[in-house]
Amino acid sequence: MTTLTKAQKEEMVKEYGEKDGDTGSAEVQIAMLTQRIKDLSAHLKKNKKDNHNRRALLILIGKRKRLLKYVMKKGQNEYNKLIKKLGIRK
Repeated sequence: MTTLTKAQKEEMVKEYGEKDGDTGSAEVQIAMLTQRIKDLSAHLKKNKKDNHNRRALLILIGKRKRLLKYVMKKGQNEYNKLIKKLGIRK
């Protein structure tokens, strides 16, 4: 389990952000949360009894869910593009 490196964050900002340094937009936050969720899920598959990180995973999933709800209210097309690009909600 690792945190996102500076290079990974910059790459996500370029890919999902509207402009350089756009770390606050919902799309970028969702992308970062998705990557952290994937990392934590992989960690928890190996360490089944790690309840501390299991709780952290549930918190991250809740945050991402709220942000996705906001993006959906903003525009259905943007929402569909984002979930397809991230590979969530299969």
